[in-house]
Amino acid sequence: MSLEVTVVGSVNMDLVATTPTLPAPGETVLGHGFSTVPGGKGANQAVAAARAGGRTAFIGAVGSDGFGTELRSALELSGVDIDGLRTVPGPSGVALIAVDDAGENSIVVAPGANGELRNLTVEDRGRIAAASVLVCQLEVPLLAVLEAARAAREAGTRVVLNAAPARELPAELLSLVDLLVVNEGEARTLADTEATDPGSLIDALVRVVPHVVLTLGGAGSVYGDRGGRRETVAAPKVTVVDTTAAGDSFTGALAVAWAEGRDLPEACRWASAAGGVTVQRPGATSALPGRAEIDDLYEVTYP
Repeated sequence: MSLEVTVVGSVNMDLVATTPTLPAPGETVLGHGFSTVPGGKGANQAVAAARAGGRTAFIGAVGSDGFGTELRSALELSGVDIDGLRTVPGPSGVALIAVDDAGENSIVVAPGANGELRNLTVEDRGRIAAASVLVCQLEVPLLAVLEAARAAREAGTRVVLNAAPARELPAELLSLVDLLVVNEGEARTLADTEATDPGSLIDALVRVVPHVVLTLGGAGSVYGDRGGRRETVAAPKVTVVDTTAAGDSFTGALAVAWAEGRDLPEACRWASAAGGVTVQRPGATSALPGRAEIDDLYEVTYP
């Protein structure tokens, strides 16, 4: 088995309500739509990678409920190898998502089965070793992420960590990461700083990881490495409908581009095109683009 990307991470059913404005604390607002959409940062990134053309495997856990069956099917239909997806007793993970008319969102995640992802199997380690790139996030137990990163280092597989949701991380895990993908808030948490300047944030982070991509939403992203290279990547100019899965689309496409041999600044441009397609339509998994769509926006945005 030869893989471009193996993803270890979360899979949720997203319960999405659309509303004119996001509620303030203590406020109730009347929404105008509701849907259930397969999601979870890990699953989104796996589907994003598969649709971007990468041979992709997913390692995660769903519950024994109806959502678990739907989530398993959605991953398989998207072309993701799900032999590493286990079923555990109890509920699957869910995310409660509110999306306003400007495309901004707020999200509450109940981990469910994701919290039971532990102890990688021999087969899981094989999937990691077979990949060019391992992608992890922080919606599953930290021990599972650490174990996966150790397995990748032993096998010579490069490790991409999307350090979301934001939290402090052990030095051992950071020492195993080749590429860190973070937004500004996550970067400040890891760097333990109040700095807001992208250059300062990257300077702080490359002390602990060799490569960093700092995502800036509609302002694009900045790549930096320990050698002092810094490159700003502008975001495509598109009409934003829903930003829910934009970061996951970016990360999945970035992993594929890096696995295929593009240098990281160029991979960031291609990944930005993937995110740019994603934000133009609603939903999480359903919004993730295919390779041809990414290529089309890439060629228009970065001629």
